Amino acid sequence: MNSPDLSILVLYYSRHGSTRKLAELIARGVESVRGCEARLRTVPAVSTVAEATEPDIPDRGSPYAELRDLEECAGLALGSPTRFGNMAAPMKYFLDGTSTQWLAGSLAGKPACVFTSTGSLHGGQESTLLSMMIPLLHHGMLVMGIPYTHPQLMTTSSGGTPYGASHWSGAGGAHEISEDTRVLSIALGKRLADTAVRLRSA
Repeated sequence: MNSPDLSILVLYYSRHGSTRKLAELIARGVESVRGCEARLRTVPAVSTVAEATEPDIPDRGSPYAELRDLEECAGLALGSPTRFGNMAAPMKYFLDGTSTQWLAGSLAGKPACVFTSTGSLHGGQESTLLSMMIPLLHHGMLVMGIPYTHPQLMTTSSGGTPYGASHWSGAGGAHEISEDTRVLSIALGKRLADTAVRLRSA
């Protein structure tokens, strides 16, 4: 009898589409692992204007995440564009609302990874990835990166770090994802899913 699929949550915020493209590549890596399915979710934008609201269903892209997506997942890939070397406010806002899951230990012991895109080559890829790891560590997640057994880490010129997948998107997302970044993103998703399978069977 086949065991039910493990749901791996690929949760991201994307302004111009570059972070979404990384999320889709990571999801491809997740689904290359037998018994795993990727659940792509995004978060709504936030505004300094209190009256501004987002529609209940996004105009394009993935559905909005619900807190139960965190509770149901066997692993989490978390992605955000860089905002001054940090994760974007919409992702931080969503994570700030996860106290109930923190108190319940809903994410403790689950594997996780992070990914980002930046408008400039030195726009804070690594600091953004590290900033996204902090709340995951507080949740007790097992945070992983990309090992140097992937030779693309030594040759990529547009992104890709041992801390997670990254992409130099250029202004307004003008740069396409490079082949090295594509390979590393898929590999990260596969590694996340492989780890979730091993932890579930342990």
